[in-house]
Amino acid sequence: MLHLAYWPGIRSLAPTTWTTALRTGDDTTRNNGLHDLAAGTWELGPWTWQHTVVQARFKPGDTFSLHYFQDPVTARPLRLYVNFERPVVRTRAGIDTLDLLVDLVVEPDLSGWWWKDQDEYEQGRRLGFVTDADHRMVEQARERALGLLQDRAGPFAEPWPAWTPDATWPLPILPESTILGSVPPAS
Repeated sequence: MLHLAYWPGIRSLAPTTWTTALRTGDDTTRNNGLHDLAAGTWELGPWTWQHTVVQARFKPGDTFSLHYFQDPVTARPLRLYVNFERPVVRTRAGIDTLDLLVDLVVEPDLSGWWWKDQDEYEQGRRLGFVTDADHRMVEQARERALGLLQDRAGPFAEPWPAWTPDATWPLPILPESTILGSVPPAS
């Protein structure tokens, strides 16, 4: 199991169309990002995390990860995302995965849930970005995640602890070679 955390100020790499859409609120840019993903012409660029603390759990081989969002000041739980994705692969720079666009958003107390970005998922299917094999994998993962949620099992068995980074910790820094895209895959 791999546990990661993000908090305001952490720099990472993210698809530039996604970060532009977040900064500008421009849905056209976000939609163009799907075309870029499908065409393989997307680019990664620097992104600084904002607004929330996120704890993430990745289990090797799993086709979904969990992301627990909380307020950075009060540590109040905000939401839980089940992110459907290709299984995580370790690299020399960290981890690599591919978000398959659809998410299950769960209330912090597990009392309710809803699907997020189903329209993007369907568009990704039409464009061929989400392959038939990916789709079968996502359908199985959806059933598994909903079953675990309804049974309050696996990652839903106990509430996630409130967590905030120690104020004395320096922000993690990406190696310059990662930012420039020259990090080879792990051997």
